[in-house]
Amino acid sequence: MAEQAQFQELAHQLSAVGAVKRDLGRILPHDCPAGSAAVLTLLGRHGDMRMSKLAELLAVDMSVTSRHVAHVAERGWIDRSPDPADKRSRILHLTDTGREQLDTLYRRSTELLADRLSDWTDDEVGQLIGLMTRLRASFGDCRSAPRLPSPAIETTTRTPAST
Repeated sequence: MAEQAQFQELAHQLSAVGAVKRDLGRILPHDCPAGSAAVLTLLGRHGDMRMSKLAELLAVDMSVTSRHVAHVAERGWIDRSPDPADKRSRILHLTDTGREQLDTLYRRSTELLADRLSDWTDDEVGQLIGLMTRLRASFGDCRSAPRLPSPAIETTTRTPAST
């Protein structure tokens, strides 16, 4: 098992991932904020779904999901059709325009990553993907309640970057 100092450095490095996410956010089209991009990405990855499923996948409240969905629907990127199984519910699905927008998002993020990681080998990029996939799996479903740390560990609301 890794030493405590290594875990501290890992926590510090993970807090710096925010800078990478901010850079990726800056390349989003002006009319497609991160929440809208997440809606399009999830619909592209998982296919048609109810709003409740989307809220679950986004791990946000239904009211937040509704705002994101309204934003993408106003732009014609998704359609909301009645759910045949429950007429009170709506099924969300990407439109052709939404697929084009999603393709733009993928292209922009791929180009940024290719530019920033241009001095990395294919093996290094593959290792990063593998390790990040494993890290994500170690945390499981982030939508569930987090396990509480052992009593010996001090809990704080500050991130390591803010110390």
